[in-house]
Amino acid sequence: MHSAAAVLSAARAELARFPGVLEGLLGGLDAAGWRARPAPGEWAPVEVVCHLRDEEVEDFGARVDVILAGGARFAPIEPERWAVERRYADADGPAALAEFRARRAASLVSLAAIPPERLVGAIEHRRTGRLSGLDLVAAWVAHDRLHLAQLAGTLARTWTTRWAPLRTDYAGPIPYAP
Repeated sequence: MHSAAAVLSAARAELARFPGVLEGLLGGLDAAGWRARPAPGEWAPVEVVCHLRDEEVEDFGARVDVILAGGARFAPIEPERWAVERRYADADGPAALAEFRARRAASLVSLAAIPPERLVGAIEHRRTGRLSGLDLVAAWVAHDRLHLAQLAGTLARTWTTRWAPLRTDYAGPIPYAP
């Protein structure tokens, strides 16, 4: 098993880097780029960033808090529903990114105050089974990276679409078929 201190330290470092990676990736987008969907039914960059912003406090941070408090269960979340009800597609991309950055900074302060051994507590999750605080912290980083891959694929597809019929597929397979 991994040491709680090592997991928490590595996760905090990666979680701290992520807002800068997002800003570097999305910083030059215009309003149309923030709202461009790579394919029907897929999220535009603004929706992904709003999702990350809300998950920061309503999923990962909140669930770590439940573990720390010795709670018995996690509150249910519905990210797909949030995207519609909270009108992610209509949000201002740069403002959502700034709010995500602020929420992540607060999360990092909270994580810095946690004694690593307190993260070994676990709660049964209805879908995935028993989750410890360490599982959640490790999954938090994986979640960031999954959405980073999603955003990179979205930007590759929208770039390719913008410059069609140029043969951008020379670069390799472009995610999200046209």
